[in-house]
Amino acid sequence: MQTDRVKRTYHTSRKDGRFLSTMGFCHNFIETHKPKLAFDPDHPPVDWQEWESALRSRLRTLMCFPEVKDQPEPVRISSEARSGYRLERWEAYPEPGSVVPFLVLIPDEIDETRPGPGVLCFSGSASSKELLAGEPELDLLQPENKHPKANQMGLHYVRAGMVAIIVENPGTAELDEPPLDGKHVNTGRDKLCGELLMFGRHYLGLSVFQKLHILDWVKELKFVDTERIALSGHSLGTEPAMLMAVLDPGVKALVFNDFLCRNRTRYVTAEKPDSAWHHNNPLWHIVPGMLEWFDFPDLLSAFAPRPLIITEGGAAADLHMLQKVYSLRDAQDAYEFFYYPKYQDESSRLHDFEPIPKGLSIEEWFEYVNVDVPNHCFKSDLAVPFLKKHFDLSN
Repeated sequence: MQTDRVKRTYHTSRKDGRFLSTMGFCHNFIETHKPKLAFDPDHPPVDWQEWESALRSRLRTLMCFPEVKDQPEPVRISSEARSGYRLERWEAYPEPGSVVPFLVLIPDEIDETRPGPGVLCFSGSASSKELLAGEPELDLLQPENKHPKANQMGLHYVRAGMVAIIVENPGTAELDEPPLDGKHVNTGRDKLCGELLMFGRHYLGLSVFQKLHILDWVKELKFVDTERIALSGHSLGTEPAMLMAVLDPGVKALVFNDFLCRNRTRYVTAEKPDSAWHHNNPLWHIVPGMLEWFDFPDLLSAFAPRPLIITEGGAAADLHMLQKVYSLRDAQDAYEFFYYPKYQDESSRLHDFEPIPKGLSIEEWFEYVNVDVPNHCFKSDLAVPFLKKHFDLSN
């Protein structure tokens, strides 16, 4: 197995160490490049505020936001009573030509005289806002979710006494444009990414721009306590949540419902394929230029000392680096992380703190970073108590 793995890595026989293969050069560049604003736990910033400001400024530049002025305020489309809460359908208009529907779930006990905490909820991959609200799908062809009850993120939060604002990912569910057969829904994301790139924009930048527009509106709601606003993302939704949390210091807490690892590691360790090349991290995950400056653990380091929970573990070295960051910020109680149940026992994690070798298959890589793919879902049993504790909500 080890011999086979060596064959699946990039090598050069040149004495000068250079690669004739452009793919080999590219992976060598990724492996040897150190992000310019990376957090070094052994040499923390002398001036934290200066480092955070530099990282936030660079991140905003990388988002490639459009310059937009004088767009309409969001409009409420409908309001319906549910058991213990109210479900409202809204539309946002973040930039010319764009409509972004979203849901607002408001507990019965919250109103303008009794404001409560608000949580913006972002779904995984192609999941709909209706799934997160426990509502029937608008499109019967919407793919079946593997964990329909667990992933009702907004419903879990509203039942815990929080206002849930649910927004979909671009190009999915109600924001999708299916082919003419009407059957192959949520298939246009690659095309969407490519067309955005032609204009110097990208998928995550669009997603963050739309969601920041809604977040700014949420801050004006009189029934939402602006001192208790959190972002909660599952899977793909963790990425806009993380980026927004860094960009907006007004975000008070972050639920990172995914596993944590470095993107660079994902690229460097990936094996060469047996046949055709494929990209091991789709375009909708990529922010052009980001890895030149920082990686996911660096971004989350810049979120400290605000409350952060990571619910699906990941690479032990990165999780513990964040623990050190929070300790340096004297905010140990504000950070929690949990592994998947399969890896919760230390004896089940076979590669903690080991250097991750190159030439790994995706299945081997998941084992190194403690990921239990079939159990990838929203962990309400961890996220809800975490926010209730930090938002001072009684049981």
